[in-house]
Amino acid sequence: MEFNVHHQVLTAVFAIAVVLGAIVNKTNFCTMGAVSDWINIGDSGRMRAWLFAMVIAISGVAAMETAGIINLSGETFPPYRTANFAWLRYLVGGALFGIGMTLASGCGNKTLVRVGAGNLKSLVVLVIASVMAYLMMWTPFYENLFHPWVSATAIDLARHGMNTQELGTVIAGVSGMTPSRNLNAVVGVAIAVALFIFVFRSADFRGSTDNLLGGAAVGLAVLAGWYLTGGPLGQAWKEYAEFATQVPSRVQVQSYTFISPMGDSVRYLLSPGTTALINFGVVALAGVISGSFVYALLTKTFRIEWFVSAGDFANHAVGGVLMGTGGVLAMGCTVGQAITGMSTLAIGSMLTFFAIVIGAAATMKYQYWRMLRES
Repeated sequence: MEFNVHHQVLTAVFAIAVVLGAIVNKTNFCTMGAVSDWINIGDSGRMRAWLFAMVIAISGVAAMETAGIINLSGETFPPYRTANFAWLRYLVGGALFGIGMTLASGCGNKTLVRVGAGNLKSLVVLVIASVMAYLMMWTPFYENLFHPWVSATAIDLARHGMNTQELGTVIAGVSGMTPSRNLNAVVGVAIAVALFIFVFRSADFRGSTDNLLGGAAVGLAVLAGWYLTGGPLGQAWKEYAEFATQVPSRVQVQSYTFISPMGDSVRYLLSPGTTALINFGVVALAGVISGSFVYALLTKTFRIEWFVSAGDFANHAVGGVLMGTGGVLAMGCTVGQAITGMSTLAIGSMLTFFAIVIGAAATMKYQYWRMLRES
């Protein structure tokens, strides 16, 4: 079989994901853990690592777009900068995901890493979240339950002279300025610099190799995904797909996200003979699990872990349902929206990020209150 450009892209995506899985396992980069550390013990180290990943992703995208290497204002998956601003979708989906990842002991990326390290609880979460993501994406479930109110509350920014929901474009539209790529780049750099200063003000963060490495690895992986699919190789990939006998799935400009690929993975597993269904997200999931597995074996940290009680199982099961549902509804997770989406400066991604944090923090506060009440 010929090793064509489609295979080149997927191989690169898998290789990057393997490295990402190993580094996330090694550094314990965890967005749910970041909120937990901050809320419960006042430690902002992992939260700053999360923000550091955003700094790298935002500044890198600004640089590549300014240089004309990529253009994220066209068709992307998910459509981060869409002018159809479904604000309630981002808020509700983000909150559901935040609650779900807290109950399930980790976000989508962390769930994959734990599966690779032998955690069977996370495997159950992965299966449940994947089934829910599949139902949301590939059955009438979303259309019947969510679409009516999502469409009713969405704002068409194009009717107000804004062809995208990128922050710079929205600022220009509201202020009466002329939207431009230079303005968007300036806004991106300003946000990245502000976040960078906040992140590195902490001596504890600066002294933590794991937090520095974890944040840098995730941010660079997001940039690599954008470059692979939106750069020269990505253009060749799209041209290949246009003339392919069997059109590959999701040949679009995209980067790393971990909930919709779960739904795509179920779709592929239901028709394993249809190799065209193996796409960016499917190989990314496999890569993260593989990288974590290899790291766990090499460091002898591979451990089988199971539920300690029926209540523990129920929490993780409900968490999986909310993660799969909320992640697709919000069009991304703590990586897919809060880093990959944030790199596009889409205001929907910003809403999702805050909704995830608020949902997770509120759930942790409730759990703590309930624990005190029962003790």
